Amino acid sequence: MKQTWRWFGPRDLVSIDDTLQAGVQGIVSALHHVPTGAVWTPEEIAKRQREIGTMKDGAPSGLGWDVVESLPVSEDIKKQQGDWRSHIANYITSLEHLAGAGIEVICYNFMPVLDWTRTDLAWRLPNGATCMRFDLTDFAAFDLHILARPGAAEDYDDALRDAAAKAFAEMPEDRKAQLAKNVVFGLPGAAENFSLEDVRAHLAEYAAMTEDTLRKHLLDFLAEVVPTAERLGLRMCCHPDDPPAPLLGLPRIMSTEEHYRKLVDGVDSPANGITLCSGSLGARPDNNLPGMMERLGDRVHFLHLRNVKRETGEIRCDFHEAEHLGGDTDMVALVEAALKEEAKRKAAGRTDWNIPFRPDHGQDILDDLGRSAQPGYPSIGRLKGLAELRGIIAALGPRVAA
Repeated sequence: MKQTWRWFGPRDLVSIDDTLQAGVQGIVSALHHVPTGAVWTPEEIAKRQREIGTMKDGAPSGLGWDVVESLPVSEDIKKQQGDWRSHIANYITSLEHLAGAGIEVICYNFMPVLDWTRTDLAWRLPNGATCMRFDLTDFAAFDLHILARPGAAEDYDDALRDAAAKAFAEMPEDRKAQLAKNVVFGLPGAAENFSLEDVRAHLAEYAAMTEDTLRKHLLDFLAEVVPTAERLGLRMCCHPDDPPAPLLGLPRIMSTEEHYRKLVDGVDSPANGITLCSGSLGARPDNNLPGMMERLGDRVHFLHLRNVKRETGEIRCDFHEAEHLGGDTDMVALVEAALKEEAKRKAAGRTDWNIPFRPDHGQDILDDLGRSAQPGYPSIGRLKGLAELRGIIAALGPRVAA
């Protein structure tokens, strides 16, 4: 398993020097400053590769850009409206430029409107560390009383509506503002940052869309881009919904094993694959992550290894980001399944046998607490997670190989 690290570019508070000292073998990055739907030019790709390949003192880092996360899919493509056809053409051109630069793994997602969604970005744990958290009552308070989405009341039962109303009534004004900011939080350096009005406008355009329609749009997109990816030797991998349950009345089509089976069967190509995110999928109690790795492993091109602790038992539940070995997913069993898949690939002569993974998210601990890094992406918290995962791999690797 190839150890990688997500790096958001020169503005990232975690430097390439830091990642090198963490012992990683490759970098996961993206051109966050390029507007969604625009072409990634060879010049911008090469610039990012130089940034990854150079330490602060100018010495070579020895690291390469192993995985693109993400080459974003525009809302126009998801809705098949506006400039969606030109955006697909631009996407194909970007794939050609990435392949020309020697990058083979392309992660993307098909979540409408918002990327991952949390109500708290720095929730305090009993030991003083902080983490990201999703509280369904607070989210319902946002949806019903801050966003005031039409029809939102239909998505919550009486008890949850009452709890949300009470929470909102007792919420200080600064907390209301912070909650809204948390829910629509974007990546650092992203070309687009949504306001509440932006979110309302996008939601209105999705109002009549069903899961079947959104899935059709995904498969239409893949039918256009996967032949190019296959020709170029690229491996595309779709990230799951986060959280993996309906939000804001939007359809969710990447939340379960069944959803992923429809993805890979719908456009049957080795270039059409999966980003198996144990944190996103693990927030749903009916997802068996080691089992998914066993059954879908031949199409898993990228792994996000993180853990969450579910605080309630429903499909749409409260949860928080746990330590990598401390949540509800059996991380040892999942890593073992990944190592077994690698062994199968190696025996079959596949050149992509060494699956890249990264320690996804992490709790803010020690010096992280004063650095104000990207939520979910602290240096020490992720380093701790990587060390724990590295220990599992070191312990299981020889046994699996035997």
